[in-house]
Amino acid sequence: MRQALPLFFALSCFAGAPQISRPVRAWEFLDATGPRAGLLGAENGTLEAYVYPLKIFGGLKLRFVTGAQVIPGESIARRISSRPGSYSITYAGDDFQVTETLSVPTDEPGGLLLLDVQARNPLRVDVEFVRDFQLMWPASIGTGYSEWNGPLKAFRFGADGQPYSAVFGSPDAALLSQAYATNYSSAATSVFTLGEIKGHATRVLAFAASMKSADEALAAYRRLIDRSGPLVEETERYYSAYLANTIELELPDAHLQQAYDWSRISMMKGFVDNPFLGRGLVAGYGPSKGAYRPGFAWFFGRDSFWTSFALTAAGDFANARAAIGFISHFQRDDGKIPHEISQSASLVDWFKQFPYGFASADATPLYAIAAADYVRASGDVAFAREQAPRLWKALAFMQSTLDEAGFPRNLHVGHGWVEGGPLLPVRVEFYQAGCYVESLRSLAMLARLLGDDARAKQLAAEFEQKRKALEDRFWLPQAHDYAFALDTSGQPVDQPSVLATVPMWFDLLDRQHAQQMIGMLAQEEHATDWGMRIISSHNPLYDPSGYHFGSVWPLFTGWASVGEYRNHAAEPALANLRANAWLALDGAGGNTTEVLSGDSYSPLSTASPHQIWSAAMVVSPLLRGLLGLQSDAGERKIAFAPHLPADWQTAGVHGLPFLGGRVNLDIRRDASTLQLTIANAGAEAFELEFAPAYPPCAHLDSATLDGQPVAWKTDNEFEDWHPRFTVTVKPGKTTLAIRHHGMFGYAVPFTPPRLAEPSTNLKVVSEQWSDNGRKLLLTVSGRALRAYRLELVNGDLLAGVEGATRAESDGLIVRMPGSGGGYVSQQISFVLR
Repeated sequence: MRQALPLFFALSCFAGAPQISRPVRAWEFLDATGPRAGLLGAENGTLEAYVYPLKIFGGLKLRFVTGAQVIPGESIARRISSRPGSYSITYAGDDFQVTETLSVPTDEPGGLLLLDVQARNPLRVDVEFVRDFQLMWPASIGTGYSEWNGPLKAFRFGADGQPYSAVFGSPDAALLSQAYATNYSSAATSVFTLGEIKGHATRVLAFAASMKSADEALAAYRRLIDRSGPLVEETERYYSAYLANTIELELPDAHLQQAYDWSRISMMKGFVDNPFLGRGLVAGYGPSKGAYRPGFAWFFGRDSFWTSFALTAAGDFANARAAIGFISHFQRDDGKIPHEISQSASLVDWFKQFPYGFASADATPLYAIAAADYVRASGDVAFAREQAPRLWKALAFMQSTLDEAGFPRNLHVGHGWVEGGPLLPVRVEFYQAGCYVESLRSLAMLARLLGDDARAKQLAAEFEQKRKALEDRFWLPQAHDYAFALDTSGQPVDQPSVLATVPMWFDLLDRQHAQQMIGMLAQEEHATDWGMRIISSHNPLYDPSGYHFGSVWPLFTGWASVGEYRNHAAEPALANLRANAWLALDGAGGNTTEVLSGDSYSPLSTASPHQIWSAAMVVSPLLRGLLGLQSDAGERKIAFAPHLPADWQTAGVHGLPFLGGRVNLDIRRDASTLQLTIANAGAEAFELEFAPAYPPCAHLDSATLDGQPVAWKTDNEFEDWHPRFTVTVKPGKTTLAIRHHGMFGYAVPFTPPRLAEPSTNLKVVSEQWSDNGRKLLLTVSGRALRAYRLELVNGDLLAGVEGATRAESDGLIVRMPGSGGGYVSQQISFVLR
């Protein structure tokens, strides 16, 4: 019995689930994807369908026939609603409304399109599409065909001499016209009708495919039709369960809270079960533009590894393991790790016929770093042992490419981050060198874990040597920045770039030098309201549309945020985190785009609108950056070093998986106290190192652990300091209570960027504290002649201020000097009581 889906199913059954609802942007991408299939298209309702690695059809549109009018659906698409398991488009005519819900189940080779129709007068709903039955690029099945099957009320697809098959139709379908070609005329579009409706009715459409047989495709199609309602609900429950089973946050910032939840879902949707290759993480989704490559919906090495950091941080160990293991399986004989693997790679000689398979050099060190990061957090020593032969081969490959300075070459080996454009050629990028140095530390840790002490000692020694060499070769004292690269002759390239924040992420750099670099990158010439440019907009090589020489990548923005938090520059870090969070909420239904213009808040026309590592760059900056979370199962230790914004009074981390149990960490604070409540639902005790950030003006008076006095150590930094508590957490509840005073701070309001407009927000460039925390010199950057507001926290501690004026409700007004519309700097001096 076919079970129809009521229009209100999501709101009635999943009222607590994340949801984005807004007016249609006809040009905006949308997708409903699952591990085996996907519906991709635009919010105007134009769609294409895939069952991996097959493309089934493109150009699908609805049209509505009322009286003598034929109304294209794309002309009256009015509203979208995105949920984790489905995506809805509402079409509104003068006397009818149709809601089309797209859903792709997690365990079926196909998808569903469900229509909920309300019509005052007779309305006929037609479906048109273009057969595009073909393998995803670069393989080909030759000539494909489709034919109408009357008894089935569906189109069947096939290819001459191939077992591949697909079905697309509806139990209510009747053929109107079919694609054809003759000597005299042709039509590419096929059309079927779902009948005439007056009042309320529902319709179900489904598509399914098989790489094995027509019978298997038909069986999948019938399952989708017969269980359409339950399948949509099961899909929503699947993603709700995923959110509940990975680390949940409770944050006072609604944008960050929602973006974190959406970004976890967005990453999860990057997993594809390819029937020939296995299960791995693709880079993203986008329109195929009439071809057979839907965005970046194939497997990338470095994308998988950068995303694995977020999966591991969020406690999704199974998927982090799968992502790393999938890519490593395709390691080259000499140890190099793949750059990209097409979904049809097994059907062609991918690694020999095409130049893309091993194009990059950075995937190899990132593999070692990602594997170590996963093993450290999960305690999965078996994975380390399984991967060890590949890891040592990867090390041998890297060491075979070392240049005279001892860093792995990009030149003639593989690109680093930058794949092309005017920043090349170079011998080795700072980014690449930093990844190599961190891989040494990661491999040393893995060697120790596996009992290979001699190798561990050797790698640790090389790590210390290369870490110092990294600073010596790339820091430019006269320019106060890090070189982008060493050129082909081995000389530093003075090209300040956000790529320097990757070694900062790994905490490899001199703290003072990193702070100076961060101050440069925090200026508007590098930092837009929607994220970080790769190079300064003042650079002669800058082009706002330059893929690798001017555009804004959420990936860069996430790197910068984590690197800035690791180096205690919390305000620029928070600004970058908020920029990425807004992209998640304002883009393609909870998904974050790949790349945007460097000049205005506009996605590049060539961008992949659902980019998986862009979503990861909300999750990692929140967990690894702002909250400073790091788990080490082998050491039985959790580090928690949050940089909470000054105006946050609460923060919660729930369901952190550790030693077979779950841990909750909840902070509550005010002007005089901070309380950390730790709930250990596991059976084993562990060590917690808690080191919250305090401003230099603040002082601790006392601390107790479950009512007993407890001591702390002090870690002093340039812009803050951290009392470091090391406590044993037994099963059950533990409470750490801190008494403090002098908690002065400020908050910079975040105004989301507006489409097609340039940056306008105030930017904090640097903080300089003096006089034992009584004086603060704040350097900010904003648009000339514009007034900005800063919110003060515990403003009664402020004795005087210069460069700004006091405002009502504990605020400050900063009026920027200068003329014209460009960004200028201003200094604000605070004197505290």
